[in-house]
Amino acid sequence: MRKSAIIGLITIAICIGFLVSLNADTDSYANFKEATESQKEEHVMGYWEKSQGMYYDAVKDPNHFAFFMKDEDGTVNKVVLNGSKPQDFERSEKLVLIGKMENDTFYASKILMKCPSKYNDNMVEVNQDGTVKEIKETKESKS
Repeated sequence: MRKSAIIGLITIAICIGFLVSLNADTDSYANFKEATESQKEEHVMGYWEKSQGMYYDAVKDPNHFAFFMKDEDGTVNKVVLNGSKPQDFERSEKLVLIGKMENDTFYASKILMKCPSKYNDNMVEVNQDGTVKEIKETKESKS
């Protein structure tokens, strides 16, 4: 065989090995219990537990944001992000945390938020007195 063919085959083999190694490290979502048992970073999906509030004081410590989140199994845990509070956090529908669990607290290195779509079928009307009314569109009103 020619040298160029051998080099080409080796290059293809290295590329295939690289792609297989990337695919082997893909993670699925975990819950807080699985994150407690794991020693590596996990992705935990859930919802902000609004009734327990949040803590962020930009004057005192702008790199400390804490709140409580309920995972997909219904377990509620404290979450701490060493960073500033994400913009529009209050509007988020769903959260994905990336981080590790230590001593019953999840330390997030990153927070991904799913915010409400601006392309919803339902529209909201805000009146001057501050009341909010949901307006449901019908197919006739769209055409």
